[in-house]
Amino acid sequence: MRLSLAHHSVRRFDQPQNRLIQLLRLMPGDTDHQSVVAWHLDVSCDARLRHGIDGFGNQVTMLYATGPVDAVELTVTGDVLTTPFSGAVTGSAEPLPPIFYLRTTEATRCTARLGELARDLAGEGDPLDRAHRLNGAIHAGFTFAAVDGRAHARPASETVEGMSGSTREAAQLFIAAAICLGLPARFVSGYRAIGDGGATLYPHAWAEAHVAGIGWIGFDPEAGESPAETHVRGAIGLDAHGAAFIAEARSGDHGTASDVELTEGDVDGQG
Repeated sequence: MRLSLAHHSVRRFDQPQNRLIQLLRLMPGDTDHQSVVAWHLDVSCDARLRHGIDGFGNQVTMLYATGPVDAVELTVTGDVLTTPFSGAVTGSAEPLPPIFYLRTTEATRCTARLGELARDLAGEGDPLDRAHRLNGAIHAGFTFAAVDGRAHARPASETVEGMSGSTREAAQLFIAAAICLGLPARFVSGYRAIGDGGATLYPHAWAEAHVAGIGWIGFDPEAGESPAETHVRGAIGLDAHGAAFIAEARSGDHGTASDVELTEGDVDGQG
C-alpha cells in the first residue's frame, strides 16, 4: 500500500525569539514492512538543518534559526510503501538491547495500582497472549478523547484513574502495565490511515513490547489490535515526550507559543 502524507504544523510566538532550536523526529525509518520512497521538509524561516540518527535509531533533524523569529511553519510531504504484517517489527534500527526498555520514566512508572491492573487485565499464560489481552482490555475500557488538546501527555499513574485520554496516554498506559509484567516496552509516534478508499493519514501513537523468542510486537490500544499496513511507524522512545515529533528550545523573550497542526494525506491502495 502506498501512503501519501502532507503534514503542516505552525508554531507562533507572542514575542519574537532571538534563537530557536528544534529537534525534529518527522521522518520514518525503513523496516521490512515499510519503505520511505520520498520525503521532503519545508521550513518557513531561514534555518540550518542537520540530519542524523539519535541513540534510539530514529531519523532526526536539528533545526537552528536565528531571530527575530515570530513563527515557524513546517510542511512535511512524503510517500511510504507498506506491506501487510502481523504486528512483528523486523528490519528496524535497534542500537539498544531490549532490556533497556524496562527502564521507566515518570510517565511510565510501574505503580502498585498499575501492577495490580496489569495482572488483572493480562491474566495468565505466555507473554504474547498476556500482551494481546492487555491491549484488548485497554481498548475496551479506555475512553479516547476526540481531540487531544493537552500539550503534554499525562503519566500513566494519572491516566489509569479515569481510564480516558488521548492515544498517547493510552500508549503510555500500555507501556507502564507491560513493564509491570516484566515486558520491555516503548512508545511509537507515527501516522495511521483512517477511512475507506481514499483515506487520510493522521498523527497517531501506539506501543511496542518485546517478547522473548519473537522480538518486538506492536500494540495499538485505540485500534485494539496490532498495527497494520495502514500504520506508518515513526520515532520510538521511552514515552510520549521522548518520541515527540518536535522538541524545542528557545532563547530571548520566551513568552507563550501556540500550535496549529493540520495533516492531510491519502491512501492509494497499490501493491
